[in-house]
Amino acid sequence: MAIYFVTGVAGFIGSRVAETLLAEGHTVVGVDNLNDYYDVRLKDYRLGRLLGEERWRDNADARRAVYAEGGRRQGAGDRFVFEAADIENQDALERLFAEFGFAAVFNLGARAGMRQSMENPQLYLRTNALGTLNLLECQRKFGVAKQVLASTSSLYAGCPLPFTEEQPVNTPLSPYAASKKAAEMMAYSYHKLYGLDLSVLRFFTVFGPAGRPDMSIFRFIQWIEAGKPIRLFGDGTQSRDFTYVDDIARGVLLAVRPLGYEVINLGGGREPVTLQALITQLEKLLGKRAHIEGEAFQSGDIRETSADVSKAGRLLGWQPQVGLAEGLARAAEWHLANRDWLASVQL
Repeated sequence: MAIYFVTGVAGFIGSRVAETLLAEGHTVVGVDNLNDYYDVRLKDYRLGRLLGEERWRDNADARRAVYAEGGRRQGAGDRFVFEAADIENQDALERLFAEFGFAAVFNLGARAGMRQSMENPQLYLRTNALGTLNLLECQRKFGVAKQVLASTSSLYAGCPLPFTEEQPVNTPLSPYAASKKAAEMMAYSYHKLYGLDLSVLRFFTVFGPAGRPDMSIFRFIQWIEAGKPIRLFGDGTQSRDFTYVDDIARGVLLAVRPLGYEVINLGGGREPVTLQALITQLEKLLGKRAHIEGEAFQSGDIRETSADVSKAGRLLGWQPQVGLAEGLARAAEWHLANRDWLASVQL
């Protein structure tokens, strides 16, 4: 069994990757700065599951996590180690690299969200680009060859469908996308200069239980269930290649194998689904009608995404396994089971 370093471990994808690694018997050292980009009680919930405790239930503050104070916490029979730390903090990272002999780094910590990046671009560049550089420097210094880097399908703005890894992605429409492109290029430089093994995974609209409350599926379920109007940007004809979180986590773990430097799509790989069709499916699942309040389409957004996942099949033996209908049912079931505390989560 190995020791793995997971950044963004309280995040939607990072926590699921950590859960899977622990279930396989590995040790996970995880960091997260627990920022309040979205309601931190979702991060508390995910961390509480990893730590095997219910302390998260006591938090009524959407902006400060109960696990944010300093100190180390452990769970899963001491095979899970958590510290509230920021990948922008080089000293904190070096201390952990010096203490643990990491087999690989799963770099899933990032500032996400296109709209917020337009309001605070400096923050996105620091976390997504400088944070990745800090990790690469630690790997070089401490001899950790492998990193799996989370990237985004947002880079494909302006490319023809379906999106393939060979397409040039030189026209990012938001600081978020530009910062992830910078992280990809920094990783390539360290591969060429120092021989690091770097798998860059471009994720396509990830969804599932305990997801991000700024994402459409979480919000739509919450609003429909509560009988509140859905805020829909655009006319709903924009479409996405939705990908279930367990499929993403499985692809992340498969990408830890030696590959050199590769960019790989992880997406649903099926026909994109419009937001109108998505809302219709959720109405049937929840047995309630949605009330829609239309708003202007957001500049910087992409109207359609569609992933060519054939490269993931060739290099990783990966294919998505959970379809949209099954994934939506699981997400809705989780919402209904947790509606008592989700009712107060800020969207």
